[in-house]
Amino acid sequence: MLSARTLAAGGKFTVTTVACQADNTGWSAPEERDDHRLVLVRRGRFRRQADGDHADLDPTIGYLGAPGEEERFAHPAGGDVCTVVTVEPELWEGFADSRMVYVDARIELTHRRLLAAARGGDIDYALTEELLRLVALAAGQPRPRPRPTDRVLVAAAREAIIDGAPEAAGLCSLAGLLKVSPYRLSRTFSQHMGLSLTRYRNRVRVGQVIDRLADGEVGLAGLAAHLGFADQAHLTRTVREHLGHTPTALRRLLDKTEQPTERSH
Repeated sequence: MLSARTLAAGGKFTVTTVACQADNTGWSAPEERDDHRLVLVRRGRFRRQADGDHADLDPTIGYLGAPGEEERFAHPAGGDVCTVVTVEPELWEGFADSRMVYVDARIELTHRRLLAAARGGDIDYALTEELLRLVALAAGQPRPRPRPTDRVLVAAAREAIIDGAPEAAGLCSLAGLLKVSPYRLSRTFSQHMGLSLTRYRNRVRVGQVIDRLADGEVGLAGLAAHLGFADQAHLTRTVREHLGHTPTALRRLLDKTEQPTERSH
């Protein structure tokens, strides 16, 4: 079952929350859309097939969609919630067409600020600025080099890291879980994703820091221990590296955008 709720609509764009509750593992019937869109996963995971290309999507991988594509979807992991940003062609000019998007921590933070701006009601300026920033960041990401034979391995590694599998605490133990050598896992992941396993794992943990700070977390030492950082200083360095903000500054930034209105998820 699919449901959609419009968060904001301007003259040149629409921001929509799309929720899918599904337990089918098969592909949906083909459908064709006529818009430019950026789709970011807020919760859950699913698969997309477009013009013969397959993608495994989760909160760290989204996609840009272009008019005329034939899409099919599968939901082997159950339901999901996404943000869909559709824009008119003039706002898309100069950007790439359909492709996967690696959602780094900067994109995730901008995504959160977009949702907060949508709740704030200033569509013409505050929300438009965040939307343009989000689309520019996402469209400017390098495209992961496609390796069809390795896609399943990379997707399994991402799933283990996102789900917090105990084996994902170390590269060697993760490789053991996936029944490949650490060398093959590291090399394949970097080739397919365009970044190292280390940076990907840290990006996932920074996303968890954003979640916890947005929910009112105040104890950074305890948060660092819970998320597997060596100590609070390690957490702070990692957050600054990915976002350009310390956790304290990030908390103020999230408070500034999210306090006036109720959280949407």
